[in-house]
Amino acid sequence: MYLDSGVSTAVKILVVGHFGVGKTTCIGSISEIEPLRTEEEITEASIGFDDLSGTPDKTTTTVAMDFGRLTISDEVVLYLFGTPGQERFKEMWEELSRGALGALVLVDPERLSDSFPVLDLVERFGLTYAIGVNHFDGTTTYPLSEVREALNLSAETPVVTCDVRDQRSAAQALITLVNHLLSLID
Repeated sequence: MYLDSGVSTAVKILVVGHFGVGKTTCIGSISEIEPLRTEEEITEASIGFDDLSGTPDKTTTTVAMDFGRLTISDEVVLYLFGTPGQERFKEMWEELSRGALGALVLVDPERLSDSFPVLDLVERFGLTYAIGVNHFDGTTTYPLSEVREALNLSAETPVVTCDVRDQRSAAQALITLVNHLLSLID
């Protein structure tokens, strides 16, 4: 990601996480363009496949991808691709990961065990990542050091708290990832 003066650099970033963690909301809250969404109603066909226990009010789900764009400077434009959170859509991840420089991995601290398959995929596809601990209303806020330990993350992996409904908070999580990517270049 070498930047020439006056030339914008397009950076492909994945926004990933388990089912119902806030990927679509994140892209929707920060995209400077109308986001592309491929959400469909959750139907009885998802019974036995989608665990709604952590998100009982969820009525739609992403079936292909979300897409948005965020300009973070005169030189850098992020193209954001949100992946489906269900295991049955993991083939889509392989396609979306091609050409991506990194991933923002959203986690729900109340459902950290759901994050391990996501982290496995991110690592399998060789993506550099940062963790965004999405804070939901009415949930306990855990120290980031405890989240890091529970997810068995290296000390170099950035971990930040965010509220993906809030544009500034979601953008800061992405900026943390971009700064991490830039630190690896130097």
